[in-house]
Amino acid sequence: MKRIGIFAKTFPRPTMEANLDAVAAHGFDIVQYNLACAGLLSLPDQIEPALAERIGRAAAARGIRLAAVSGTFNVIHPDVAHRRLGLRRLRELAGACAALGTDTITLCTGTRDPDDMWRAHAANSAPDAWVDLLRAMDEALLIAQEYDLTLAIEPETANVIDSPAKARRLLDEMRSPQLKIIIDPANLYRPEDLPHMRDVLDQAFDLLGSDIVIAHAKDFRLEGGRVHHVAAGNGMLDYGYYLQLLKDIDAPLILHGLIETEVGPSLAFLRARSVAQLSSMTTRG
Repeated sequence: MKRIGIFAKTFPRPTMEANLDAVAAHGFDIVQYNLACAGLLSLPDQIEPALAERIGRAAAARGIRLAAVSGTFNVIHPDVAHRRLGLRRLRELAGACAALGTDTITLCTGTRDPDDMWRAHAANSAPDAWVDLLRAMDEALLIAQEYDLTLAIEPETANVIDSPAKARRLLDEMRSPQLKIIIDPANLYRPEDLPHMRDVLDQAFDLLGSDIVIAHAKDFRLEGGRVHHVAAGNGMLDYGYYLQLLKDIDAPLILHGLIETEVGPSLAFLRARSVAQLSSMTTRG
């Protein structure tokens, strides 16, 4: 059965220890971590070594592994100064990863929207946006190489890497073993794609399967002609097929895009789908 984890930010608590207690109490032993859970900015200017070590010890004491830590910033922000600040902060985070107990940082591939790095912009498809992405990734991967880390990016329709094909192109152009993929099917669909749900999944796994290190679990609905994200099990994603494609990929399945009261039902949904898949495979065998 696929190992299931969760975004640590799903459990807002007043202290870092209380946050990890909530993770453990809900039965999780793996998280995608965010330094906001420890009272910092997600990508802060400075991370005190003692705090990083405290987080790492607290997670280990509860049997929790940090699959990755968030290093997201808008890498193609129209303001060059914003990009430079993000890269400086990424280096600070990279230096803390060993103490935190993780070797993977998650990145956002960015948008030309100046205010929201998760919002699409028409200029994302312009040639200069791709050039800026390559420049930023060059610098980010030098940092990753220095600290022996993996950088994980996620194709999603609002960002410059808005399709599996563009993610494959980036991997091929960067040619770095330290650049890997987060797969989240809910982020791959536009309304016009919904009649071809399995085709979209097939393309994503055909192009990216060998580079996937983390899989996300959320869902989506079509409302008012737009795709809206919801908790896993509450939408229209073909989870049976998604889990089938994931079965031979060594990557944890990380719940996110939900609130704490939705955790129990979504976890039960994923476990039931996983058991059904195993049962089907046994029957066929």
